[in-house]
Amino acid sequence: MDPDAVAKAFVEHYYTTFDSNRGGLVSLYQEGSMLTFEGQKIQGSQNIVAKLTSLPFQQCKHNITTVDCQPSGPAAGMLVFVSGNLQLAGEQHALKFSQVSFLPSLDLECFSHRFSCRSCYDRAIRVDR
Repeated sequence: MDPDAVAKAFVEHYYTTFDSNRGGLVSLYQEGSMLTFEGQKIQGSQNIVAKLTSLPFQQCKHNITTVDCQPSGPAAGMLVFVSGNLQLAGEQHALKFSQVSFLPSLDLECFSHRFSCRSCYDRAIRVDR
């Protein structure tokens, strides 16, 4: 199985589900899975999905710009690095984000074991006239 193809398929499925039904992400996590979101560590599938569904926006659209993967571990796992833009409903400017995932297996029904997500805020200067 081509690791790049698996990584891209996983990323497409993950972000399409995130944008349309965050609760549907529960099947991608296990009880041992951990999400580090903006420095906060959350463990377990239910806790992770509770965090994601509690984010202060209802509608969003991820626009992925890069997907890089690297084989990792003896069980054919891989690290997946994603970067892109997050467009929130009603907002003029998109947020930049990056996310690193560890997938412990190349199976198409893979579980994400570790996630780390960070928003990359652009510095903006506002001038009021």
